[in-house]
This record gives sequence, structure tokens and C-alpha cells, in this order.
Amino acid sequence: MGESMSKRLKLVTGSEAEMEERSFSNPFPDWDQSLCVSSDPAEHSGGNEPLDADGKISDAFQKKVQSKIKDLLQQMEEGLKTADPHDFSTYTGWTGIALLYLQLYRGTQEASHLQRALDYVKRALRNLNGRRVSFLCGDAGPLAVGAVVHHHLKNQTESQECLTKLLQLQRSVLSPDSDVPDELLYGRAGYLFALLYVNAEIGPDAVDDDTIIKVVTAVLESGKNLSKEEKKTERCPLLYEWHKKQYVGAAHGLAGIYYMLMQPSAKVSQDTLNELLRPSVDYVRHKKFRSGNYPSSLSNETDRLVHWCLKICCVFKDEKYLRDAAECGELIWQRGLLRKGYGLCHGTAGNGYALLSLYHATQDKKYLYRACKFAEWCLDYGTHGCRIPDRPYSLFEGMAGAIHYLSDVIQPEGSRFPAFEL
Repeated sequence: MGESMSKRLKLVTGSEAEMEERSFSNPFPDWDQSLCVSSDPAEHSGGNEPLDADGKISDAFQKKVQSKIKDLLQQMEEGLKTADPHDFSTYTGWTGIALLYLQLYRGTQEASHLQRALDYVKRALRNLNGRRVSFLCGDAGPLAVGAVVHHHLKNQTESQECLTKLLQLQRSVLSPDSDVPDELLYGRAGYLFALLYVNAEIGPDAVDDDTIIKVVTAVLESGKNLSKEEKKTERCPLLYEWHKKQYVGAAHGLAGIYYMLMQPSAKVSQDTLNELLRPSVDYVRHKKFRSGNYPSSLSNETDRLVHWCLKICCVFKDEKYLRDAAECGELIWQRGLLRKGYGLCHGTAGNGYALLSLYHATQDKKYLYRACKFAEWCLDYGTHGCRIPDRPYSLFEGMAGAIHYLSDVIQPEGSRFPAFEL
């Protein structure tokens, strides 16, 4: 026991030095509500400048962000000329760029953005390879986004063609002999998101309930089977692994799968939520470090990683879950300016979305302010000495993700983490 305690203490005391290597010190003053209650603009020039006297996004901040979005879009378009012509994925390829332009169209209603979305999704659809089924890294992403873009353009025949091909992918998702995993990035949860995304964007009848229920059932049965094998049925009724490792986070792990199953449009019964999902989420909760962070996998005791994998904490409205979410928010505010970059995955923009989620859940202006400060960091794109990602202009690794985040910060009420929130 003594050796175990010593190891734990060493990990806790060493975490600050490790995080120094992974993140920048946060240079921004924290939220001070007293600076936001005055209607005098002269008094309002302190630390809360992104918000006006009513706690709304200020006109000056909006204009600054909109100007930066135009600048970054030009840089992105130039950079994409050298991008991999065959990468069709949402994660690092053409579908991700199409999704960005859909987001910009949603905010501005500019027809040119919708046309750019069409151009990029057409490029993606020409490169499908049938190897994966998920929204982020498989054929489901281009097909779902294609269906939505054509729907907005009133090209109903083309939209239906994409939708038909999307539904055909369920064969491999549901097959008992399939080697499809359950997680979000490559697996069943990622395919489920594609179905729910289409219904959210086109209408609740675009994908029929029976198809959604079949996919959900396959995910639930897989989780119950692994839990039984691992003898954790009572403690964690739904257990999942990827490459023989039980990851916690959203991309490859429990958080992403649980989150998709908890979407109202996933049609999971209240009994299933209470009997299978809630105890499973509680099991993960009890793995929390004293810092408020969570391990990358159930077997990991290192308190280092902070990125978009934390968003699961915002799902349940029970006070204890909101307390956990608030602890995550404090951790992200301290450690969230990552040296890895500005993107959605392992970057400042991804962490900023967690702050926007906390704002949605609590309506506390502190989180909106903090999200704006992370946006300010992104406004100085490329000046902080961050690493350059492998796909520097893509949605999840690079510039497109930062642009997506900036566009959401100035319209925070409707913000959604792409390929995750509905």
C-alpha cells in the first residue's frame, strides 16, 4: 500500500511540470463580474472587454472576430491547394471543410458559403473507399453532409441518393461478424451520429426510427457483452474498448459512446438510461483525479491530457454532474491553451467548446467570457510557438477548426461542437 501511495503522490506532484510542457500558462485575467455591471463604456475597458455591459458579446469583439475569420479563410483556402486530394474525411479532409462552410452559411446565410460547402463535399464524395462507417473518418460523414448540403440547395434527388447510400452502410454496422468498433472516431457511435445529424438538419423522418433503434441496440449489446466478460456488469453495465484498451475520452472511448446514446433523438428508453447509462457514467466519474481531470483510459493514472474528451460531464443536469463539469471548466481554464495547437482535437478551440458547453448548461457569463478569451488566443493564430499539425488546414487538426470555433463564439447560444453535438 505504501508503494502505491508513493506512486500516486509522485504522479500528482509531477503533473504541474508535465502540464507546463503540454500547455502555456494562461495569461488572461479571469472573469470579474463587477466589471460587467456598469453601463459606462469607460468603466468597461478592463478585463471583460469581449462582453458588453449586459454580458453579451460586444460589437467591437464581434467585428474583430469576423475580420479574423475572413483573414484565416483566405489563408486556409491557399493552404488547401497542397492538401491530400484523396482525404475525404470530416476529421482531416474535404468533408471537414464542407462542414465549416455549412457552419458559416448557418451564421450568415451567404449563398457563397453554401456553394463552397457543395464544392468540397462533391470532392469528398468522389473519394469514398468503403473502409470505415463513421461520420468523422468514414463514408458516413461525406454522405451525411452531402445529403444536408443538397437539401439546403433543394437538390432533393441528390440529397436522397446520399441518404440511401448512408443507410446502406448499416449492414456492416449491424452484422454480428463485423469488426466495426463501437467508438466515435471509427465505429458504431460515429455512424449513429451521422444518422442523428441528418435528422437534426433535414427533419426527424429523414432516417426512420427503426434504423436508429437497431444501431443503438447493437451498441448497447456490445457494451453489455464486454462488461459481462470483464465481470463489471454491476459496477459498469456498459463497457467498451478500442484496440484492447478501455479509453475514457470522446474520440475512442466511453465518453463519446455514452454521449451519443444519451441524445434524445437516439430513442434510448428512460429505463435503459437509468439502469445502464447512469451507473456507467458514475463508474467513470469515480476515476476522476483530484485536479478535476479524468484519465485517458481506465488503467491510466497519469493526470496530463486536457482536451475535448471532457465534454461528457455536461450531459446530466443532476447537481453532482454539473459540479464535476465546473471542476473540468476550472481545469480547462488553467491548462487549456495547448502547445499542440489551436484545433479542435488536442487544441485551444476544442477546449473552448467545453467552456461554451458549460455556458449553455449554467448560463454563467464567466464561461462565456472564458470562451471568448480562448478565442482571443486563436485570434493570434500562429504567433504562440505551437506545433504545426500534420494537416494544418483541416477541421480537427488545424485552421478550419479554429475558424469554426470563432464563428460559434460570436453566436454562442447556438454553438455546437462539430461532429459531436447536435
